[in-house]
Amino acid sequence: MTKSSEIFSSQILWSWVALFTLVSYSLHLMIWQILRKLRASGRNSRSAIIVGLNPVSHYLARQLAQTPELGIRLSGFFDDRIPPAPRCAQGNTLIGQLKEIPDYVRQNSIDIVYITSSIPDQYKIKILIEQLQDTTACVYFVPNVWMADLNAMDYRSYQIKGIPVIALWEVPFSEVQYLLKRTVDIIFGVVAFVLLAPIMAIISLAIMIDSPGPVIFKQRRYGFNGQEIIIYKFRSMKVMEDGDKVTQATKDGDDRITRVGRILRRTSLDELPQFFNVIQGRMSIVGPRPHAVAHNEYYRKLINGYMLRHKVKPGITGLAQVNGLRGETDTIDKMKMRVDYDLEYLKNWSLALDFEIIFKTVFVWFKGTNAY
Repeated sequence: MTKSSEIFSSQILWSWVALFTLVSYSLHLMIWQILRKLRASGRNSRSAIIVGLNPVSHYLARQLAQTPELGIRLSGFFDDRIPPAPRCAQGNTLIGQLKEIPDYVRQNSIDIVYITSSIPDQYKIKILIEQLQDTTACVYFVPNVWMADLNAMDYRSYQIKGIPVIALWEVPFSEVQYLLKRTVDIIFGVVAFVLLAPIMAIISLAIMIDSPGPVIFKQRRYGFNGQEIIIYKFRSMKVMEDGDKVTQATKDGDDRITRVGRILRRTSLDELPQFFNVIQGRMSIVGPRPHAVAHNEYYRKLINGYMLRHKVKPGITGLAQVNGLRGETDTIDKMKMRVDYDLEYLKNWSLALDFEIIFKTVFVWFKGTNAY
């Protein structure tokens, strides 16, 4: 076989791989859309029952009724309440007691059994689960953690020697992933610090000429696990505060900002010394932005899940910043939007997401949007 024929064969092979991938994806998407329409119209559905009558089961019933595309048809509830209630949430009937469930599931070809966590008699639940093993129904345990109403919750399940454990909040990466992230931080931090050294020298000189005072501004912020750290910034204001008191965040037209400081803030060049914080290990390239200590203490009382953002190191840039949430936070709603993005970052963290945020930051920083 000649070299040209080998290249031609390779091209055919990769063309078939690409075509197969495209066709498979398109077919999968088409089938999913067809199933959604069928289920929304009441066809191709699975039957389900809910064990327990409580706020958890009522909430689950409402969600199933409001999401017909799931294709789950609720037959009713089972509970040992005395006297039994004749009607339940969404008009579903209280069918019977727990001891009747296995026979009902077999006789009515029930596909799914949802067991809520509010059943007081755990021994009965244990017996029920054992009996349901003699059916073909899928069995799901529904914890009542949703009642905490925190969008910060990240439900993941694990096993510890066979014991099921549900994680509500946790660090978003393993030790190996942390080491990878730290390695990227060191490489990016050192390279950036070296490459930007001439620019930082020019900025330092401009600050000294523009106004009296130190070149570098130090401020106490909350870092990983909510512990205080010292971060560095180029001084951009005439008045310096270390974060002990709640002061209105700087805004456009603030007369405390120096002439050079206004340029630095518009381009976010005042943040460049924080690459040294990254090298130190106090910060990361990407992560939730650190706020002044006083602002943290203020907002943690007003925004649910606020302190969860400190389960990772603070970053020079973050998901909130590349989505336009930089600069002034003069309302609780604005701060809550930032926190929502920070928690979304924690839930969906990956090195790929970090790189995406870094590349987006390059463009966002120099546009100067919402930075003062």
